[in-house]
Amino acid sequence: MRWKGRRPSSNVEDRRGTTVRGGGGPVMGGALGSIIFGLFRRGSGKTRLLIIVGIIVACLVFKINPLNLLGLSSGGGGSSQGQVVQKDGPPPDPAVKEYFAKLKGTNEDIWQKVLPQQGIAYRPSKMVIYTERTHTPGGIADARMGPFYMPADETIYIDPYFFQELKDKFGAKGDFAEAYVIAHEVGHHIQKILGLTDKVHSQRGRVSKTDYNKLSVRLELHADFLAGVFAHHAQQDFDFLEAGDIEEAMVCAEAIGDDRLQEQAQGHVQPDSFTHGSSAQRKRWFMRGYQSGKLRDGDVIFSVNYRDL
Repeated sequence: MRWKGRRPSSNVEDRRGTTVRGGGGPVMGGALGSIIFGLFRRGSGKTRLLIIVGIIVACLVFKINPLNLLGLSSGGGGSSQGQVVQKDGPPPDPAVKEYFAKLKGTNEDIWQKVLPQQGIAYRPSKMVIYTERTHTPGGIADARMGPFYMPADETIYIDPYFFQELKDKFGAKGDFAEAYVIAHEVGHHIQKILGLTDKVHSQRGRVSKTDYNKLSVRLELHADFLAGVFAHHAQQDFDFLEAGDIEEAMVCAEAIGDDRLQEQAQGHVQPDSFTHGSSAQRKRWFMRGYQSGKLRDGDVIFSVNYRDL
């Protein structure tokens, strides 16, 4: 992958060298708060009433601040927002930020050309590089969550150590495997611009968990498709790819498919609980985007029968 001569993005914030201590769990407050919020969203009116009554009773009996129970309190015995502290050790390597900034800049250069060709206004996303834990508008992000895009602030959050885990745990090596991951997350930002993110997220709580998972799979496969569209145009416009790069993306997609991850974690596969798609699906839709390069060719992902994805 020929990234060294590319333009670096100015929309990258480097928070490495600091981390967040204390506070609640990952985004959306503490773990218990996340569970309660999840049950409340998915539950019926009766279930929601029972949850509210249960919280009130628990707080009265055990004299608990309800905000502490939900992981939302910022006062008293430790803030759920945590404290930013300096990490020990040598300062962060500036070459890492340069690498991320140039991959991000290349994505920006592609999408600021492709979207206006479809009559769609483009705006760049932001990227935060962090170590272990960092603040987001939704709470504290934990590196164990992996890279993710947050629609609320249109920002990609990523701990660079994730790429080392890709190599060590999943055998997904090579710089274009990393570029595929970043292009996938940028793809989520393109979905936000297109209105697809809000459309899918609006169905949470309105449809069953299984049906919502299927909508999530469509959104994730579309982000893979958009990563392929990026690769198509990056090669066409900048001669960006080298021999073996597409194979690196395929190995990465294979490694992070839901079926592969479930098989490794629990010894069996549960398709109804997929949220990102199988390895075969992820590879297939990336390649369709790469071969086509046409933004609208991905629309079919949201209309085709689910079993045909």
